[in-house]
Amino acid sequence: MPSMKTNRSAAKRFKLSGNGKLIRNKANKSHILTKKTTKRKRNLRKPAVTDATNVKTMKKIMPYL
Repeated sequence: MPSMKTNRSAAKRFKLSGNGKLIRNKANKSHILTKKTTKRKRNLRKPAVTDATNVKTMKKIMPYL
């Protein structure tokens, strides 16, 4: 049986934390930053925990995570 392939785009976007949770970076930080407040941009820097509804799908497309 062939080995399962990891989805490379997902592997670059998600990491596993020490507790086993999926960590992702927040969106809306790449452009059109002038209208966003400093507080909002500062909060976008911090990584976030992936929502539980998406975790099952992410683990399926990244079997060796």
